[in-house]
Amino acid sequence: MTENIHFETVTPADIERRSMAIIESELGDASHLSPVQKSIVKRVIHTTADFDYLQTLRFSPNAVERGLSALQNHAVIVTDTQMALSGISKPALKALGCEACCFMSDPAIARRAKENGTTRAVASIDEAAARFADRNVIFAVGNAPTALIRLYELMQEQTVSPALVIGTPVGFVNVVPSKQLIMRGKAPYIVAEGRKGGSGVAAAICNAMLYQLYDRASGRILAPEERQPHE
Repeated sequence: MTENIHFETVTPADIERRSMAIIESELGDASHLSPVQKSIVKRVIHTTADFDYLQTLRFSPNAVERGLSALQNHAVIVTDTQMALSGISKPALKALGCEACCFMSDPAIARRAKENGTTRAVASIDEAAARFADRNVIFAVGNAPTALIRLYELMQEQTVSPALVIGTPVGFVNVVPSKQLIMRGKAPYIVAEGRKGGSGVAAAICNAMLYQLYDRASGRILAPEERQPHE
């Protein structure tokens, strides 16, 4: 069945390099992006094969700088899905002294959500806000609009002050308004404007920033002069 279908011979190590080269050749005008912003957009496109992110991925002023600073200061990344958590580079986190977590599968979170009549995503945000009050926290929300809405409420109450909010829920109900709330807030953000997004997108954004600081080939932290300009 495959006699007339051509497949390239390529090693696993070359797949990402070749993919990024293809993305670069097809990307078009990215002059509105800084080098680091462009690298983030390219990794999201690598994850999704969707070039719309060139126009729909929004960065608040200094968002990348704030995110990288948090990662250099032992940040914790809080995700709203186990899928996003599993996609974030564990070697990079370890090398930088950071951690990532997701409370969605915690039975205590499920009980609290039921008792309070909320979603588990809301209860998870409340848990993270309480547990990491003294930490640099990056919230990477790729699935639940209610997580972004609750995060906005806590920011308005000055209960939480995220180092960065990554807002990439996918879907139709409350997705667009929840992202708009985050873009109106005071916290630095990277948001996938519109209906598109997902847990894979949230993880890709986290990894793109981690890889600005961590070299996967050598397993070492990059020196400042080896990194791309933030903005």
